[in-house]
Amino acid sequence: MPLMPYSGPIIDSHLHLFDPRRPQGIPWPEPGNQLYAAHLPSDYWALASSHNVVGAIAVEASPWRDDNRWLLETLRSDPRMLGFVGNLDPLHADFAADLDALAQEPLFLGLRYGNLWDRDLLQDQTRPGFIDGLRQLAACGRGLDSANPNPRLIKGLLHLSDTLPELRIIVDHLPNAQVPAGEEAAYHADLLRLAQRPNVFAKLAEIPQLGPQGLIVDTAFYNDRLAVLWEAFGDERCFFGSDWPNSDHLADFATTLGLVKSCMADKSEAVQGQFFLHNAVRIYTPTHGAP
Repeated sequence: MPLMPYSGPIIDSHLHLFDPRRPQGIPWPEPGNQLYAAHLPSDYWALASSHNVVGAIAVEASPWRDDNRWLLETLRSDPRMLGFVGNLDPLHADFAADLDALAQEPLFLGLRYGNLWDRDLLQDQTRPGFIDGLRQLAACGRGLDSANPNPRLIKGLLHLSDTLPELRIIVDHLPNAQVPAGEEAAYHADLLRLAQRPNVFAKLAEIPQLGPQGLIVDTAFYNDRLAVLWEAFGDERCFFGSDWPNSDHLADFATTLGLVKSCMADKSEAVQGQFFLHNAVRIYTPTHGAP
């Protein structure tokens, strides 16, 4: 019999912050996008605090080097913001110096790199200096988030994990992986191989999907896809992220969170607590290499 949906404290491990009112503007979203407005911690907590969200992690929404510092300063004044995943390019000449500076900041939790900002993880890791940069990331105790999963990205993460098994890898948005027709079997095989690596984790953000009638609210629609991920990664390596405010093009925050809770309601209270709270803390806590 299904259990009651989770009602305990929550850590949202995936939200984006930006402010187009800055003199330099922002690289995303662009003018005309419905999200083109300030989205700051106060805006997030106005929506999230009443749902027992007690902490949140911001994830980069810009490839600009200086925006790592902007994100850091934006979080500092709100203790509920637990940290951020930034954006540095290991192929940039200043990568090592930039990473050394960020590594002194406890709020810095890692970097994101994937099929975003015209990057290609599978190709880029073959270029001189890239692996050395990510080795430095692992050495300072931080992890790597990936972006926008598809078969090529999963293959790239497999190669990266083979080369740097010590690097913590967080695969973002796996429930919404874009898999072309005919590539499903190869993608699934690579995903299962990737999940065998104990240092790889699945952030289950972007669960909600649209159908012909709008948002699909029947949890049965999601069960098979989520069951595959849960079986592959297990109770201790799956965790929650809302993708706010990018999720607003599907549903508002309360609806998104309610749907995710419904999808998880057949799991024990302890497992739900891991998914919504404890796993994010453990996975994102800087490890031995941190200052």
